[in-house]
Amino acid sequence: MRKGNNLSSDHDQTQLTQAQTSIQHLQNALSQAESHPTSEIIGQITEAMERAEKSLAQAEKVEENEGALELARRELQESRETFDALNQNM
Repeated sequence: MRKGNNLSSDHDQTQLTQAQTSIQHLQNALSQAESHPTSEIIGQITEAMERAEKSLAQAEKVEENEGALELARRELQESRETFDALNQNM
């Protein structure tokens, strides 16, 4: 389904859930890196960031709940900032 359609589908909710899950995995990897930064974990964070960005982009195509999307965007941006700060300290 596309945005603008009044009907909701499980697929739309799944896209948002996948984006939220991807962001949560990214946040978990960042937490691990803050206490034990290694090049392996940094690589995992980079991959998790890419997955989260792709998942969010997919959710934005179908999800009508702007509040949930905005929260996901904000969490992803905070994760980017944390990652940038972590990289500067290594």
